[in-house]
Amino acid sequence: MGFIMLDVAGTSLTDAEMARLRHPSVGGVILFARNYQSPSQLCELTAAIHAVRTPSLLIAVDHEGGRVQRFRNGFTRLPAMRELGKIWDNHPPRARHLAQQAGWVLASELRACGVDFSFTPVLDMDYGQSTVIGDRAFHGDTQAISELAHSLQLGLHQGGMPSVGKHFPGHGYVRADSHLDIPVDNRDWLDIEMNDLVPFRRLVQNGLTAIMPAHVIYPKIDARPAGFSPVWLKKILREQLHFEGCIFSDDLSMEGAAVAGDIVQRASAALNAGCDMALVCNDPVAAEQLVQGLHWEMPAASRARLIQMHGKPHPLTLAQLHEQPHFLRALQEVATIGVASPELPLA
Repeated sequence: MGFIMLDVAGTSLTDAEMARLRHPSVGGVILFARNYQSPSQLCELTAAIHAVRTPSLLIAVDHEGGRVQRFRNGFTRLPAMRELGKIWDNHPPRARHLAQQAGWVLASELRACGVDFSFTPVLDMDYGQSTVIGDRAFHGDTQAISELAHSLQLGLHQGGMPSVGKHFPGHGYVRADSHLDIPVDNRDWLDIEMNDLVPFRRLVQNGLTAIMPAHVIYPKIDARPAGFSPVWLKKILREQLHFEGCIFSDDLSMEGAAVAGDIVQRASAALNAGCDMALVCNDPVAAEQLVQGLHWEMPAASRARLIQMHGKPHPLTLAQLHEQPHFLRALQEVATIGVASPELPLA
């Protein structure tokens, strides 16, 4: 199991991609909408990726619902998490139930097609000003976020899928989009601790499998973005929050990661700060440079954490899943939550 997660170009693997995936530094593949045509094609692609190596490579996707759902036709359209927050305002028990059903549907459909996990749930607070988080956030209230995300997490685990909370310690306060800019959050530690960190702390206590840090600088705590900061990842996340799960960097091709240098320097900084796996997306040249240029001795603890990210075996195909009466009832309930909006084009 390597320490780099990268992407592939199309709906099947090329010979060059298969050779790259065999490199010992590679440990996973993240899929996008361009990699999807149909459930049967996705099953063939994931089977081919898993067959490349033993132990098999991890396969991930951003499949949150709403604007960020990579696979559409043949999959259930999942609502933006904000819709669950709206239900929470009037009926918290109903919102929790629907969140768990949504997590179960999300995980079961992806696992039926061979995807190990989705980078979800989003634990960012909605301050009403982020250009990239928006309705991806459950709510602006820490209790609502914590309880709804925990319910979604229960559904993910029910469907055989680990959970990945993002974007630690919170991306919701800054206006800038870290895909395009280097966001800076000038708040004091106490403000962040009493607000944004609350959902992360509670989900960690409830068995969160993995976390993805934000490409955001919090200068009152550290001059480095959280994903490159040993202060945030080792001292706060590991030591103070007692998180023992896996840490994935956010996409190192994003503008918010540029402060760390070239792609090899970015990945090295992320791994040295405490990440277990470094992601590079939508830049095949950079991916090749990283695979060939970074030499990293992966700690045994990182290997053990990454092994936990494999999804549990799923006995049913997607078609068979959609014939199960209890699953059909869940689909009907999820359909009442809200209507998904157009896909967000970024990673």
